[in-house]
Amino acid sequence: MEHRIKPAARLRGEITCPGDKSISHRAVLFGALAEGGTRVSNFLFAEDCLGTVECLRRLGVHIEADPAAKALTINGRGLHGLREPNDILNAGNSATTMRSMLGLLAGQPFFSAITGDASLRGRPMRRVVEPLRSMGATILGRQGGDRAPLAINGGGLVGIDYELPVASAQIRLALLLAGLFAEGRTSIRGGRLARDHSERLLRCMGADLAFGEDQVSIAPSPLHPVEISIPGDLSSAAFLMAAAAILPGSQVVVRGVGLNPTRAGFLSVLNSMGAMIIESDLTELSNEPRGNLSVSGTELLGMEVEASRIPAMIDEAPLIAVVGTQARGVTRVSGAEELRVKETDRITAICSQLRLMGAAIEEEEGGFAVTGPSRLTGREVDSFGDHRIAMALAVAALCASGETVISSWECVDISFPGFGEVLESLTHS
Repeated sequence: MEHRIKPAARLRGEITCPGDKSISHRAVLFGALAEGGTRVSNFLFAEDCLGTVECLRRLGVHIEADPAAKALTINGRGLHGLREPNDILNAGNSATTMRSMLGLLAGQPFFSAITGDASLRGRPMRRVVEPLRSMGATILGRQGGDRAPLAINGGGLVGIDYELPVASAQIRLALLLAGLFAEGRTSIRGGRLARDHSERLLRCMGADLAFGEDQVSIAPSPLHPVEISIPGDLSSAAFLMAAAAILPGSQVVVRGVGLNPTRAGFLSVLNSMGAMIIESDLTELSNEPRGNLSVSGTELLGMEVEASRIPAMIDEAPLIAVVGTQARGVTRVSGAEELRVKETDRITAICSQLRLMGAAIEEEEGGFAVTGPSRLTGREVDSFGDHRIAMALAVAALCASGETVISSWECVDISFPGFGEVLESLTHS
């Protein structure tokens, strides 16, 4: 499906973003393992999170969904109540679903198999499979277990002391899940800069967690059902905030958005570039900080975005390229090699399409360098079926001359259903 976007003079208005995708995955996963009913509000009813819901239903978990109220009720089966699925599980396009389910299934005393769509079947899984094998799980798959479909014979796990090779919240989530079923403690070192939603929610639910310097460990322990309130997704809000920041005269307020420090890298970069961002009504629910963000359009300056900033803004890194096209000077992102193994190679994707629109951008091994400000021109551009690339190109289209046509627009439903309509409403406010 194609989507057409015309340039906008400015953005104005107040919005709320869909529920946080990362927390939505974790809420339903941990709720399924709790001993009783867990109620989740502001759940993200998007393709990725619904894929996790469907996998858990196939494992015998009863989940009542109320899309109109954005709510789920999960009748948890406890740590030992899951049942062997009678068919192959399907994670769709969601790497979070597949990697977390690998951790969960590794702890189950039965056989299971999981696959995904063509994009997900091409993404690396060895980084999760290898530590799970070290704990005692048998996992088989293509390329030695690096590519799905994957078959799992679980159970009989033993806790390990593992150092993360990359700052990945998905690997940590998989190992924390497996650790709930392993003999002894499972310790995970490294990844201090990765998002910490798993640890925050597990603490709410009474898990036996212990923390050290850049380390977390977990032991088998029952999870208690709780009321989980999910904040708005900061990664989704980032696209609207970026659009407001680069269009002079804009003023956009995003209400009830998550402000977890491990997710705030994009906010930090925008502030460093000179954006006008005001936080208000700060609060905390379900162990997650949240509040309102007001963003106004102003002149931005290019900057160096170092590797240390990337884990806290990995989903927004391609968006920095778009912001850089309108900032004065050079904006360089480095240390973002992880972008090459997302839904698509996001470095090549964003550089190629922005260059097509007239941007002065050079692709580098771990990122890109863009010189601005550039006069962009509307073109037919390719999202490569990647929701983050599609939304980033939509932001670029707002400051381009002429109409921009974005291919495979339906992919935005993976994380932000209705994004196009929200963006259009802000251009007409």
